[in-house]
Amino acid sequence: VFRTNRHYYVKESKLGLDIDWSDVFKHAHAASRTNPFWNELSASNPFVHDIAASNRNENNRYLSILKEKPHLFSKVSSNRDSLASSGDELDIDCLLRKTSSRRSGRSKSVSDFLDIVDNQRLHPRETTPQKTIVSDMTWLQNDREAYKMAWLSHRQLTRSCLDLEAMSHSPGWAQTQATDIHVVCKLNYEGGSVQLPDSDINIHVPVGHVLPGEFQEVGLKAILNPPSSFNNELSSTISPLIELTLSNLNTREAIFLEVKVAAKVKNDPLSQVMSDIVCFYSFNKEGPFKKLENCYTYQDTIQVKLTDLSHVMYAVIAVQANKIQPPATNVWDYVHRMVSVGIYGPKYIHPSFTAVFTVFGHNYIPGKLTICDIKKGGKNMPPVVFQLWGKHTFLLEKPQDLNISLVSCDPDFEVKIEDQSKNIKEEDLKTGEMVRQQFLFSMLGCREMHFFVFLVQIKVLKSSQVTQFHVTTPDPAPKLCGIISRPKRLQNRKEIKSAPLLLIPTVKYPKFQDKTLSVNTYGVALKTVLRQNKIDYLLEYFKGDTIALLGEDKVKAIGQTKIKEWYVGILRKKIGLVHCKNIKVISKEQAMDIADSELTTRNLAEQIALPFKKLTYIYSVVLSTVSESVCDWRALAEVLGYSHMSLDDFNEAHADKESERVAHVVKRMKEDCHANKKKRLFLYELIVALLKIDCQGLVARLTQDTIILTSAVKLGKYWRELAEKLARLTKQQIEAYEIPHQGKNGAVALEMMWKPAYDFLYTWAAHYGDSYRDVLQDLQSALDKMKNPVTKHWRELTGTLILVNCMDVLRASAFSKMEEEE
Repeated sequence: VFRTNRHYYVKESKLGLDIDWSDVFKHAHAASRTNPFWNELSASNPFVHDIAASNRNENNRYLSILKEKPHLFSKVSSNRDSLASSGDELDIDCLLRKTSSRRSGRSKSVSDFLDIVDNQRLHPRETTPQKTIVSDMTWLQNDREAYKMAWLSHRQLTRSCLDLEAMSHSPGWAQTQATDIHVVCKLNYEGGSVQLPDSDINIHVPVGHVLPGEFQEVGLKAILNPPSSFNNELSSTISPLIELTLSNLNTREAIFLEVKVAAKVKNDPLSQVMSDIVCFYSFNKEGPFKKLENCYTYQDTIQVKLTDLSHVMYAVIAVQANKIQPPATNVWDYVHRMVSVGIYGPKYIHPSFTAVFTVFGHNYIPGKLTICDIKKGGKNMPPVVFQLWGKHTFLLEKPQDLNISLVSCDPDFEVKIEDQSKNIKEEDLKTGEMVRQQFLFSMLGCREMHFFVFLVQIKVLKSSQVTQFHVTTPDPAPKLCGIISRPKRLQNRKEIKSAPLLLIPTVKYPKFQDKTLSVNTYGVALKTVLRQNKIDYLLEYFKGDTIALLGEDKVKAIGQTKIKEWYVGILRKKIGLVHCKNIKVISKEQAMDIADSELTTRNLAEQIALPFKKLTYIYSVVLSTVSESVCDWRALAEVLGYSHMSLDDFNEAHADKESERVAHVVKRMKEDCHANKKKRLFLYELIVALLKIDCQGLVARLTQDTIILTSAVKLGKYWRELAEKLARLTKQQIEAYEIPHQGKNGAVALEMMWKPAYDFLYTWAAHYGDSYRDVLQDLQSALDKMKNPVTKHWRELTGTLILVNCMDVLRASAFSKMEEEE
């Protein structure tokens, strides 16, 4: 928990594949007809725009055509894993033409596509010519590894068009989630404490640290592998490398770092004299580090006073010996050293899955861990993020060889014979870094999938010491549950673990009433405004026109050249902004002719959702957010035009939970929109539907998410200028956002610049908590003030400001309680 009187939030960085494609495309020279995802690409999607451009310009043969999506944080979303443009998406018909005998065409694995490539090379006459975009990818046919990486990279762009649940049959797929967790907390003059989640790492900020009226943003992050230079015979690290960030250096008081470490000095006089727990400190991750003197140690907890502050600082705690006096052989002999282990695995279990046994040189065991060396069928799998299944801590007097064994306690599962027992070397423990061992589990026969328990046993080879603990796996993937009736011996157990859900939802959504809006305030135009170049979301009017004003709240946004204040108004069946100085506000009783300023609630909902036709979104996040928030699938189905649906339309996997039924309805609508994408747009229709069942909080959340992502894409490299205006970031802080996205050349590629931009915007927006209107307005104002404002041409942010300012009016008119009672 965080102890503070100000805002706090957790930010997670996104896992992905960092691939430098400059070398890959150096030798490209001809068109490819084998790559399954190059059919009918759209020029409007910002992530693949250059592909379509390369098709129009035949001379541009060396343009980079693959854009991967590593390190997206993430809002704390665990599945920010697919990007789609609601205006135009990728055509996946080509993915469906050839279907593996073991999987549907919508969930082909990398191996399936590689097999297709081989077949086409070995049997060229059997290959049916397909209409494809001209590209320089032929050489990939002869390089399986390059083709695999290309497919993996592009797959992250096309996942919005695929059935994500079908991927649950394969361990690791659709589980690329946030990995590194760090916390940022905004404190004022009164100070407070910041704690890294799931850890004993704290920062204490005293009263008066900053001046009254000023703020301090304190960031904490744990880097799991500490510097190797501190692990030798005389020294051993007992904490992760701690990254501490401060936004404000205009301070009057020091801050305190408090860490519970993985060791304490023994009580005997020799150990007390010969060793000590110390803190090393640096402004750079790589060092050099200096030893701090202002330390206070009590048993296994150390408190350090930090007086020399910087925007970014690093600290690591170590136990250090003056010298080694026999019979001692290293610093471990002077301390009681605790060893922490964690068992990690996929979010859901599968018929065959890998569990990872991990030893840490400190007592911080993260809830998620990136696993980069998983193999399947002798092939390397892409990096995935595994969840923490269980953890244990035990005393190890000195570094020595360990034997690890995992044994299933359930007869339906077994550990692969060669994986049942593995060793960890003494030398590996001395490094202070993470040590991992993988254990492959598999299900016996074609039985029903279910969670189970297995035993973890740790033996010290040179002694009789044995440590053991039990771990319970998570449930199987949703698609694997309920296909076969559960064994009787598991029925009671499963019912205890999850209480049954009622078939009838407990939330009743109000019925949407299509009627004329009730407006209390009007404005009379004092001048004529007609623009030669039309501007989206800005009204045009003649002098004397009566304009209906949807409230008296003002919106700040750029007009043709200057930033102005606007009212949201209605004129001639159109909603838009009108300059405050160009109208005279009058009451409803003073309005003479209001016929041109009338609008129905249905038209209002459809018009204020128009920005979503051009916003970029993450389909998997939209799907999970809606399915978790909407409590009645029938209400959603009815407003989406699926009132004919019944429980018989759901298969067994979707019938258990309300959230699964809601997800099924959303997916159905997604498929229908994709089949008729020239006339229908998924996100637009979904937002209109949510407005019609009065899910305004959910609409606000989706609005903020999509605006932040789209703004990051639009900004690109200009995000640095925005960061300086919004948060007064220093050059060093800006570089810290870009480091995770740098390529092999040490720079962030131009097409990758949206990633640090997104990381920054998400971090910045989290300070506002639930004040989504302030997020949108402050972002609009900051973008308008840039040297070359993107908002002069990209007006969808202005459109969403209109949306959030109209929601109260829509609710008051469309969901009148008096009408319901009648």
